[in-house]
Amino acid sequence: MVTRALSPLLTLVALLAAASASPAATAALKDASGKQVGTATFTSAKSGVLVKVSVSGLPPGKHGIHLHAAGKCEPPDFKSAAGHFNPAGKQHGLHNPQGAHAGDLPNLVVGKDGKAKATFTAKGATLAEGEGSLLGPDGAAIVIHADADDEKTDPAGNSGARIACGVIERK
Repeated sequence: MVTRALSPLLTLVALLAAASASPAATAALKDASGKQVGTATFTSAKSGVLVKVSVSGLPPGKHGIHLHAAGKCEPPDFKSAAGHFNPAGKQHGLHNPQGAHAGDLPNLVVGKDGKAKATFTAKGATLAEGEGSLLGPDGAAIVIHADADDEKTDPAGNSGARIACGVIERK
C-alpha cells in the first residue's frame, strides 16, 4: 500500500527533475551577415546560470564570449547589445581581483574546423526575476568576440570586435 501511494509522488519528482534540467532560455547566435552560426542554452544552476554553447563557421582560436546587458543584436557591429552584463558593478575579468562581471565567461576555443562546444557558469546571473536576471526588462545577449579575452582588462578584456550575437529569450 505504501508503494502504491509513493508511485505518483515518485513520478512527480521525476517530472520536476526533468523540467528543471531543460533549458529555460535560448539564443540563436548570428554573424554580421545574419547567418546563424550557433546556439546557446541557459539553465538555472545553484551558482548562477549554466550556459551551453555550440557554434560552427567561426575563425579557429580563442574568442572572448560574454553576456551583454541589452537584448539587442543589430549587425554589423552588435554594439546594440551594450556593455557586459554587470548588475553588481564589478570590474571585468575572471582574473581581475576586483572582478568579475556576471557576464564574464572563460574564452571559447574554436577548433581548426571552425566548431566549438562549451559549457560555462555565469556566476551572479539568474533566470528568475529580480537583480541579476538575464530575462529582465532590458533583456540580455550573448556575444562572441574576434579575439581572446585576457580575462583581466576592464571593460572587455581586449577581446576585439563582436563577431556573433544572440538575444537571450525565455523558452
